[in-house]
Amino acid sequence: MERLLAAEHGAGVVKMLSRAGFYRLLEAVSTGRHLFGSARTRRSLGKQPKRMFGQLRTGRPGEVMEIDSTPLDVLVVHDDGVVDTCELTGLVDLATRTLAAVVLRPSTKAVDAALLLARAMTPEMMRPGWPDALRLSRSVLPYASLLPPDERLAKAAAIPVIVPEMVVSDRGMAFVSDNFRNACRHLGISFQPAHPDTPTDKPHIERTLGSVATLFAQYVAGYKGRSAEMRGKDPEAQAAWSLHELQELLQEWVVAVWQTRPHDGLRDPLMPGRPLSPNEKYAALVSAAGYVPVAFNAEEYGQLLPRKWRVIGSSGVRINSRIYDSRAFGPYRRQPSGAGPDGRLWEVHYDPYDISRVRVRDHRGTGWITATWRHLRTSPVPMGELVFDRAYQVLSERAQRKPPGAGGRPGRGRIALVRKDSESTFERIYRPNPDDLPNRFGPVQRFRRAAAYPRIALLIQLVGTGTATRT
Repeated sequence: MERLLAAEHGAGVVKMLSRAGFYRLLEAVSTGRHLFGSARTRRSLGKQPKRMFGQLRTGRPGEVMEIDSTPLDVLVVHDDGVVDTCELTGLVDLATRTLAAVVLRPSTKAVDAALLLARAMTPEMMRPGWPDALRLSRSVLPYASLLPPDERLAKAAAIPVIVPEMVVSDRGMAFVSDNFRNACRHLGISFQPAHPDTPTDKPHIERTLGSVATLFAQYVAGYKGRSAEMRGKDPEAQAAWSLHELQELLQEWVVAVWQTRPHDGLRDPLMPGRPLSPNEKYAALVSAAGYVPVAFNAEEYGQLLPRKWRVIGSSGVRINSRIYDSRAFGPYRRQPSGAGPDGRLWEVHYDPYDISRVRVRDHRGTGWITATWRHLRTSPVPMGELVFDRAYQVLSERAQRKPPGAGGRPGRGRIALVRKDSESTFERIYRPNPDDLPNRFGPVQRFRRAAAYPRIALLIQLVGTGTATRT
């Protein structure tokens, strides 16, 4: 500052304040403006209105809901083996602050947003491995009064089923698209887009997604921070979860933590000293507003799912490098459907959030054919823990006996394997190279013997499920 004054007015012409006085003046001018902090926070503060904040009051679940997407600051392993970030899309209810539906995708599309509405209107079923304490029947939710009108809740987790009446979103391409608008129209939901570049029009979902980052994401292996100055050392090497595994963890966290955690925005006016949890607030409101279940039949739910045209081959239907098969495919294998663009392919609808099964339209009959993933029994999403542990044990023993890449051409046949354990570490394991077998075998024999090893069979299964990738 002294040099600027001397350059503009001359040396000694303008008297400079003392250092302490200058810093006091600077603090007084910059208070509340965040001039010397994060630019991201400064831009967010600049978008706030320069008037008194309004308040939208809601009296029943689903009256107003907000939807939005944001990058999740966690590095995950995608189906193609690439370590990268993903997007978090959530739907929150204003009256109860319930995270009615939340999904992770590489990038949010219109079909993802449409499926989010359907997931909010259907019960979240208990998953294998979840404790019984997460059941709806053992929560504060009014299970006895909700079960008679909706028997699906008998095996549901402790998260409310909320039917949206109005959905507020920003003007992202996934939300203003015709697909999402048609889904809202089909489900009888009023769609209200926010003003351009005005996050304060939907502050609840903005704060909720931020809470997911602070309460969940920062404790997950592979967390990289929300900015460069908060990034740790080599977060790519710590990525330990696939996209589907992280989705399972997030869903369990929503049921076990978010829905039972007291929320500061859920305070009763008559008892402001005690904040309520989303489940407690829903139990209080549903007793006055009532609950009417909305059941999706196969045709309605299938219309919201993304569609692909595929051939029913000898082994079944291939979707995203996974093979799905069913006994009902018998007369249709290698046969044309008589529908679609060229009359050869069959219409297949799949749920991006449930890779265990797909639904194929029966063009020669009526209804749908459900085909399950061929590795579903041995590799639950995305793979069984026992199989994973055995593969890791065998490969780690091999890696200790011989350095990676030794023998044959450098780097040939290496496989990067994501290892998930209690410490959520990331290990690189290499499979044996067929060239490392005794020289008395020819090239073809060495390859066949290497492929016959049980550990190679496990790795082939890993590659097929997208858990391992060639490097």
